[in-house]
Amino acid sequence: MKVALSSSGRDLNSQIDPRFGRCAYFLVINPDDMRFDVFDNKSSVLGGGAGIQAAQFLASKSVDAVITGNCGPNAVQTLSAAGIELFTGQSGIVKEVVERFKKGLLRPTNEATVDSHFGMAPGGGSGPGGSMRSGGGMRQGMGGGRGRGPGTGGIRSTDKDDALSGQRTTIKKGSGSASNDSELETLKKKADDINKQLEGIITRIHKLELGD
Repeated sequence: MKVALSSSGRDLNSQIDPRFGRCAYFLVINPDDMRFDVFDNKSSVLGGGAGIQAAQFLASKSVDAVITGNCGPNAVQTLSAAGIELFTGQSGIVKEVVERFKKGLLRPTNEATVDSHFGMAPGGGSGPGGSMRSGGGMRQGMGGGRGRGPGTGGIRSTDKDDALSGQRTTIKKGSGSASNDSELETLKKKADDINKQLEGIITRIHKLELGD
């Protein structure tokens, strides 16, 4: 049997990473003898679809179960389609979580615990970006929408801090379709710029963790 855990480090004494699709590493462990392989999570720097890509990667490694902190709806669907059991809500040291799994103390689920794009923005507790669904009731990060604002209609005015540049962006009520189209393009460009900056930051973090 193979069990994959989202990990913040490369060994059994590492902490569980609360993010699935954007965790730092995956440890694929045989619970019987605790032998394991460690994989860098290359999906963590993707602008979108990180959970799906991570789930497909683990399916290619023939894992039977995934243990993590939080998991979004797309990743849940992909894991379920691959016949992989999912255990969410876990935290602590990897080897201790595996011991709880071996004792049958974990319960599988087919429900997402966070929205899509959870973990996109830097900062803010265990899972920056996105919103918690089950139990927590708290919202974190950039508002769960990758910085794109409250939709394409511009129906409300929002003044928010740009998460990466410190600039302030004001989204005002549009006066017509031309104005809305212009505002939408501006917001899309800003979101793309933020995602590029974020990908660079995450890539640098991983290099620093590896001692590069």
